[in-house]
Amino acid sequence: MRLTTRLTLTAFGLVSVFATAAVWAQLPGLYGSDGIVPIAETMEGVVRANARPWQVPTLLWLGWSDLALHLLLGACVLASVCVTAGVAPRWALLALYVCWLSIVQVGAPFLNFQWDVMLLETSLVFACLAPNGLRPFRAHELPEPSRAVRFAVAVLACKVTLGSGLVKLASGDESWRDLTALTWHWWTQPLPTWTSVLANEWPLWVQQALCFVMFVLELPVPLLAFGPRRVRLVGAIGLMTMQAGLLAAGNYSFYNALTLVTALPLLDDAALAKLWKGTATLVEPRRSPVWAWGLAAAFAFLSVTAFSRRFVFEPPLAAVRERLEPFHAVNAYGAFAVMTKTRPEIIVEGSDDGVTWKAWEFPWKPGRLDRRPDFVAPWQPRLDWQMWFAALGTCEQNPWFLSFQLQLLKGSRDVQALLASHPFGAPPKYLRATVWEYRFAPLAERGVWWTRALTGPYCPPLALAPNGLLRRAEEVEAR
Repeated sequence: MRLTTRLTLTAFGLVSVFATAAVWAQLPGLYGSDGIVPIAETMEGVVRANARPWQVPTLLWLGWSDLALHLLLGACVLASVCVTAGVAPRWALLALYVCWLSIVQVGAPFLNFQWDVMLLETSLVFACLAPNGLRPFRAHELPEPSRAVRFAVAVLACKVTLGSGLVKLASGDESWRDLTALTWHWWTQPLPTWTSVLANEWPLWVQQALCFVMFVLELPVPLLAFGPRRVRLVGAIGLMTMQAGLLAAGNYSFYNALTLVTALPLLDDAALAKLWKGTATLVEPRRSPVWAWGLAAAFAFLSVTAFSRRFVFEPPLAAVRERLEPFHAVNAYGAFAVMTKTRPEIIVEGSDDGVTWKAWEFPWKPGRLDRRPDFVAPWQPRLDWQMWFAALGTCEQNPWFLSFQLQLLKGSRDVQALLASHPFGAPPKYLRATVWEYRFAPLAERGVWWTRALTGPYCPPLALAPNGLLRRAEEVEAR
């Protein structure tokens, strides 16, 4: 497993570099003192709530300045680089877990995604897989991973994909059951790509066939991870094929790349050697002590328990799960349980006179009708993603959006840096947010990628009051 382990850790390290560096680059606008949701305010709220460090496990208890945030995310990137380079990989993975957990714990709403906690769980599992030592891959002899570790890795690879299949079946959404879900998916997914536009044109029977293949890859194939060698290799290829297809037709941050990486340890050196026309001896994994099997069994059982919460009111070991929950060491996964069948988009506009309005453009989310959907994954533009979720709710349900508008009216450069354009020299006097229904334009309409229709206001027109707070525009004018 020397080659397989090295490939797995190198790939995981690269994914983690993208994941953590993307948040670091967006840190000032999202969480800085002039950002949308300042971490300092979040931590002050945690202190006022009399929370304990084991309830909110984060190194930010030691201090929550902007500098502390930069140091934490810088440490995440450095640890990821060490994993990629094979420098003290086990300790680098543990450091990555501690530092990334410190950010995720207080990172709502922009760090609430499944792949954020999946990065944590994978770091812990791969820390068991990684060899010990400063430069272990330079050693002539490298111990094989034990059977218990191989089992834990298989549990992780299986449950991530299997969970997505099970939640779709359990949701009751008819579009999954009649295999028409993809006819909605291509244009309603958070950040479509230009390949999604092409896929949307495929005939119904192709869409249904792809949906059926997806269920095969999400339900029986993950279970092959626990089979004998040849069966396990087929399972690994199936899982990786699934994620490669999703990477080609959507922008799901680092989720697909990370899920693909979790399937790599299901391979072995003999299988990888054939790809390079080399040879490698198939070595049996080491026997595991009883305590190692106990930990692996506990991990598997808690994984089942975590997922059972979706269907059982009081799952087994609920108290244990509750205590472990803040550490995100064992999680449940399941994407797209219910297919979204509309695409509301929030358009944010400013005005100096209340008559002429100019829109801010976001880097990746749909806005201008003539802008082509493009690829950005594994990088994740967090604000663009959160705008998709906000559009599915109301202004009142998303207090962070009011803070976003406040910072635009104040002229926060950190927040403006998250946008693709700033159409004003000085901050505008008024701001409004409206909702539009978007759909892909027919391919025949060259130069236009979207069509849209106005739905109504999302928030009322707002202005900055003399006290520096947001107020309805008419209230400010009345004064």
